Amino acid sequence: SLNFFLYLFILSLFFYFPKSFTVLFFLDLPLCQWDRMQKYNKNDSVEEIDKAFSILFFAVWRETPLYAVNLTLDAATAHPALFLSEEKRRVTWKEPFQDLRSCSQRFVSLPCVLGQLRVGSGRYFWEVEVGDVHSWDLGVCRDNVTRNGRVTISPQNGFWAIRLHDGEYWGLTSPETYLTLKEKPCRVGIFLDYEAGDVSFYNMVDESHIFTFSKQTFYGILRPLFKIESSDSGSLTIVQVE
Repeated sequence: SLNFFLYLFILSLFFYFPKSFTVLFFLDLPLCQWDRMQKYNKNDSVEEIDKAFSILFFAVWRETPLYAVNLTLDAATAHPALFLSEEKRRVTWKEPFQDLRSCSQRFVSLPCVLGQLRVGSGRYFWEVEVGDVHSWDLGVCRDNVTRNGRVTISPQNGFWAIRLHDGEYWGLTSPETYLTLKEKPCRVGIFLDYEAGDVSFYNMVDESHIFTFSKQTFYGILRPLFKIESSDSGSLTIVQVE
């Protein structure tokens, strides 16, 4: 029953947050969400149950300041077509391309830029405003991914990302996974749990789940990934944590 799974969920909170007052604090919002879920019963589909518990887990992630990070973009990694704002929180495609110093860290074949954050352990969360951008990739990648030459964005090549292209959303697995979304996300939340091997994506406006790479094998350093395809795509903006 769902009550049994709720019990397991509460136990998991004590595992991740050993101090009892912390557990009680973070249980407040999920239990409020639980009141909204009483319509679910033993006859509910797996999809409905999954949706219900995604609300609970999302609520904990969303309201945990420990996880939220203020990202900035690493100019040394930016493809020559990508222009960064002065505060290094917004990236835009512009032509003609910039004449930039050659650097081993810079993306040449893919129009990408990485965040300054380097992750080798722990749990992290950040938000990106995508607005009306027509074509983008968001996610994480290994710090040592190939920057030059033909590269396919996939877990096999050290990338864990989702994509918007031609109005369609994709999980960049191998082969790619087509995503059916009820609402177009204007703000995307990326949740990274290094030890669990999970990267999850959420629509931060309606708190709906977009896609998750689960139980991946991470090693080395991971970094936030941003990709814009063309000049009509607008800007991607990192949301500053209050």
